[in-house]
Amino acid sequence: MNDLNPALDLPDQLHELLRETPAGISEFQLIRQLKARHSTHIPNLELADKLVLYRTHFLLFNALYLLRDRLWQAQSAHLDISPVCVQLQPWRPGPAALAEHDPLRDYYLNLQHLRDTTERDVEKLLSSFWTRMQGGDEKRAALELFELNGDQPLNLATIKQRYRQLVSIHHPDRGGSTSRLQSINLAMEILQRYYG
Repeated sequence: MNDLNPALDLPDQLHELLRETPAGISEFQLIRQLKARHSTHIPNLELADKLVLYRTHFLLFNALYLLRDRLWQAQSAHLDISPVCVQLQPWRPGPAALAEHDPLRDYYLNLQHLRDTTERDVEKLLSSFWTRMQGGDEKRAALELFELNGDQPLNLATIKQRYRQLVSIHHPDRGGSTSRLQSINLAMEILQRYYG
């Protein structure tokens, strides 16, 4: 196992690692690979600390979205991004692929979130997530957060409309909290998997 080229930025280092794992790799395994290969772009600290874990996760996902944009612009590949499996895919032309609003991309490309999120924010985020998840599945928890009744007919357009409403209410620029906005973004990611 070789060290990563220190002259490469984190997106390029990730691209190198992803080319070595064509079947895909989890977020945790990517972090382990980066640390094992002495990448200087992520904290080389124990992930037991919640704030270190959040910052490492944020830096990784920021770099993954930057890489996805670069690959898309170069029309060389598509990058599927998920904590469970990050995988390079062959280039698939199509105008809608990156044209749709992607709230997770927006979140991770805004470095203000990295700077402003405190340990208390991370604690609240984790607490609210696990509270919603206890006793139910992720889809039901996401629908509850969006205050949508799972029994009524739902489609992605309705969910996106509700998402926009919640973001406008809870955005930190409008007096809302970062942790609440993070929960809303996570719920949207979950609902897109079920209704997208």
